[in-house]
Amino acid sequence: MSDGVRILGLTLKNPVVVGSGLLTDQERNIRKLLATGAGAVVTKTIHPSPPQGLDERILRLPSGMLNSTTYSKRSVEHWLAVLTSFADERLPVIASVHADTPAELGELAARVAATGCPALELGISCINEEPGGEEDTPDRVHAYTAATRARTTLPISVKLAIGEGLVDRVHAAVAGGADAVTVSDTISGAAVSPETGDLELGGVFGYSGPAIKPLVLAAIWQLRRRGVDLPVLGCGGVSSGRDVADYLSVGANVAQVYTALHTDMYETLERIVTETGAALGRPAGATAGAAR
Repeated sequence: MSDGVRILGLTLKNPVVVGSGLLTDQERNIRKLLATGAGAVVTKTIHPSPPQGLDERILRLPSGMLNSTTYSKRSVEHWLAVLTSFADERLPVIASVHADTPAELGELAARVAATGCPALELGISCINEEPGGEEDTPDRVHAYTAATRARTTLPISVKLAIGEGLVDRVHAAVAGGADAVTVSDTISGAAVSPETGDLELGGVFGYSGPAIKPLVLAAIWQLRRRGVDLPVLGCGGVSSGRDVADYLSVGANVAQVYTALHTDMYETLERIVTETGAALGRPAGATAGAAR
């Protein structure tokens, strides 16, 4: 038996990580997800001044989910207290953070680091704050990553969406001091209302679910083929242990699951963890092969 999955300075009991979202916006949910078997949990994205007045909703589709949500509405002070509690218990909780400017993100990261939180995920690529906005750029990725690195020594994963220029954005994250990347954030998606002919949710928003898994698998495989060797947290369309194994097969070190958990959250997670153990030839809950 190996010593466990290593990612972002953490040793996880298995490679199933619950990704950031509405389901990880509450302390009790995070604790129960860990107790159910998650190797780690990423908080909903903490932001010092989340946008107000947005109509934040979820639309279920046959092939996944559209969401118009952005960041946690809970205060930074609330999250600092929660993260301190998690750190005191040495729980594998990764804080997702973002801010309006690189300097503000650096300040937030320093405050989070002071709680004892073990690692950060930079949720800088959410498309929902400005629906239909332009894709991320390497310069922007570098600016946010470098500002964060200047204020903390914590391991950092930068969450990026697949699409044009991904390799350049990954290189920009590395140049800024990232220790890992999370691939992929949600991608732009839309659905048309059959009643009105208008776009559901009122525009183009984040799409996630099974249909993006082949796209993310291809992106990670291509990153590895191009010599990108830093750790990758694969994310997109995971709904079974076979999906987790597929991500590991193309070069991800762990796999994040999120959208599937919107149906029978804890039961679904338990099933995925059990299936992952079977797919990897290990008992449920056992440690998986060592990752970087």
